[in-house]
Amino acid sequence: MDILFQTWPWYVSGFLIGIVMLSLIYFGKSFGMSSNLSTLCSMTGLGKKVSFFNFDWKAQRWNLLVVLGAMLGGFVAVHFMSDASNVDINPKTIAQLTQLGIDAPNGKLLPNTLFANDIFQSPKKILILIFGGVLIGFGTRYASGCTSGHAIYGLSSLQIPSLKAVIGFFIGGLIMAHFILPLIF
Repeated sequence: MDILFQTWPWYVSGFLIGIVMLSLIYFGKSFGMSSNLSTLCSMTGLGKKVSFFNFDWKAQRWNLLVVLGAMLGGFVAVHFMSDASNVDINPKTIAQLTQLGIDAPNGKLLPNTLFANDIFQSPKKILILIFGGVLIGFGTRYASGCTSGHAIYGLSSLQIPSLKAVIGFFIGGLIMAHFILPLIF
């Protein structure tokens, strides 16, 4: 039972993800979290007004279970299996975040500056959350999928558009981390 409460090495997690991807390919399914947003919109009947959402959502019910499992798994991991003492953040990262006014997690998995309820008292942080959410939603739709769909499923099924998307994600992440984030904070 102790194995469940420890951080797994990349080669174990990667192997398990690979098995899941091979299974999905074998059964003709595609993986992606953002596709569930389209499924939810189709379920509500939005397909009658917007043709993009006019499809048989029942064929994607299995993928809604993936989202439910991810949410349930995250809840169980945080509330019953969480041990932030084994999180080892590079001291250089902590120093850089401190310069931006972001506190170190200090025994938690996330810094309070970005993930505590206090952010809702700052109009600047609320605008950052809203603007960031819109950009993520637009980017996901524009790229025809999210990072997990492209990087995990798209690359494992050798799709060139996914390779282009993943390269774009990395370049965007580097630009955000090194240029835009310091401007925001």
